[in-house]
Amino acid sequence: MKRIVFLDYVRVFACFLVMLVHASENFYGAPGMTDMAGPQSFLCNETDRLWVSLYDGFSRMSVPLFMIVSAFLLAPVPETESMGTFYRRRLLRVVPPLAVFMVLYSTLPMLWGQLDAPSSLHDLSHLWANFPSLAGHFWFMYPLLGIYLFLPMISPWLRKATARQERFFILLFLISTCMPFLRRWFGELWGECFWNEYHMLWYFSGYLGYVVLAHYIHKHLVWTQSQRLVRGSILAVAGAAVTIWSFYVQAEPGVLLVTPELEIGWAFCTINCVMLTAGTFIVFTAIPWRESAIVTETSKLSYGMYLMHIFWLGMWVNVFKNIYPLSTPLAIPAIAVCTFLSCYILTKLMSYLPYAKYIVGAASQLPSALSLSKNA
Repeated sequence: MKRIVFLDYVRVFACFLVMLVHASENFYGAPGMTDMAGPQSFLCNETDRLWVSLYDGFSRMSVPLFMIVSAFLLAPVPETESMGTFYRRRLLRVVPPLAVFMVLYSTLPMLWGQLDAPSSLHDLSHLWANFPSLAGHFWFMYPLLGIYLFLPMISPWLRKATARQERFFILLFLISTCMPFLRRWFGELWGECFWNEYHMLWYFSGYLGYVVLAHYIHKHLVWTQSQRLVRGSILAVAGAAVTIWSFYVQAEPGVLLVTPELEIGWAFCTINCVMLTAGTFIVFTAIPWRESAIVTETSKLSYGMYLMHIFWLGMWVNVFKNIYPLSTPLAIPAIAVCTFLSCYILTKLMSYLPYAKYIVGAASQLPSALSLSKNA
């Protein structure tokens, strides 16, 4: 089975960006926080303000890129595949490794004193409800699983929808991505109030918009290769500029800040993040990538690398912030690169274990998505 080469590059790129995001969070977390930013943020100086804005802001396309890759491969679900078969295949690929690492994040940190026994027991007893306290990055798995659950239901529409109909859906999705900013200026919008969160565009908002966007790019985008490179780059640069600026302009050094307010432009379903993500993905579709064994292998291992990376991140933060301190513009990428390499090595070793696919997973590309459309 021939792989879609550019998707492997996108997946590896997105995996690294996730680690770059979390490396950056160690330079604006409030005092006492480690590894991940909390409800409050604090930047020590102008240098941290600049480089966190640049590194973290640019990397905010990471999660949406994963969503687009999944949708590009899976949507629409073939008519010949039943809902039960689709669910069984996807859930068996994703859930067992997630469950293994949820238990590990609830127990292993006791070995180095990051977690005490009562907290461990609390996390273990609540795994049915949500992710462990030290695995905040697992939040992403819940909307991803939600998309998987919904794909068989939206697939009949995607198979029949015209390009114009999909553009209308995407337009409403894009309007919904402006709502975080509109709320700050105008308050509750389009039916929102303290007893109702389901606004007028609720059903066109969220990560489902990325699913339709991915399908549109796959099936209906008629730009030539040069148009994809130029227009995609313009879109990505404009989105990156707004995403970076939105943090920088609010990140006053030496002041304790409210993280959700500071990160308003970093939410994954904001108009600037959609521009950054869509533009970058379109550029990737236009580049004549060569198949690479190391990229393919890393792509296959990327799920396990994502699951375990917080275990490694804290160690490398300690190395480059405390033991061998580097300046912020060097420390953030150094932490991300070392975390990435450590995760690759360990995931590769674990892939030789019996039943490894149920521990670290294995990314694949499905036969139903092997070829691009004529215009892709």
